[in-house]
Amino acid sequence: MRRKLAAGNWKMNGLSADLGELDALAGAASGPDTEILICPPATLIATASARAKGTGLLIGAQDCHTNASGAHTGDISAAQLRDAGASAVILGHSERREAHEESSEIVRAKARAALEAGLAAIVCLGESLAQREAQNTLDIIGGQLAGSIPDSATGQNLVIAYEPIWAIGTGKVPTLAQIGEVHDFLRARLERRFGAGVGRSVRLLYGGSVKPGNASEIFTVSNVDGALVGGASLKAADFLPIIEALETA
Repeated sequence: MRRKLAAGNWKMNGLSADLGELDALAGAASGPDTEILICPPATLIATASARAKGTGLLIGAQDCHTNASGAHTGDISAAQLRDAGASAVILGHSERREAHEESSEIVRAKARAALEAGLAAIVCLGESLAQREAQNTLDIIGGQLAGSIPDSATGQNLVIAYEPIWAIGTGKVPTLAQIGEVHDFLRARLERRFGAGVGRSVRLLYGGSVKPGNASEIFTVSNVDGALVGGASLKAADFLPIIEALETA
């Protein structure tokens, strides 16, 4: 049985003073069926990890380099993230794919580096509004999935997050049927590539304007095992209702 996952992506937000938000989340992190993961900026990973130690709350990162070490000024390796206390890393977010021109091949190399360092890779996939309107969604998602996932992926070290680009931070949310179509497609593709065992064990998250007001219905959709949440994860008061909706789904 796949364990549910509520993952929060703080993006380039948060200072040391904001880590008090973790205390409230830590109290909700003891459920047997749901994991809670917060991915703060890299500057806060070590402090956040120390603060969350022993609570069940997991701390992750937002990106890593393809190499384990070397002359890469300003970059951070997966091993360094692991050393700082991260257990997972978000890769291939549309903001990285667009602003940093990261191809699926680069995302795949980063995911491979993450798995080799002992981190779980949360690989993001998503289509633009133009691609959605051209009815190319499944072609785009299928291509990203094939190109971004290393062959060493398993249900223990891989999470897939479907985040339609046009829904991230916009307040626009796909219909439940649209979300279900993509998640069912992802499940089928994973089973075809990795076999039923692995394919059925990989958790699939939905992300894109997930809020307390819409979380409950999103979590009723087939093959939605949780959410990757942006702005609503910055404050425990906003994130906790989403977690509660996932736990009761």
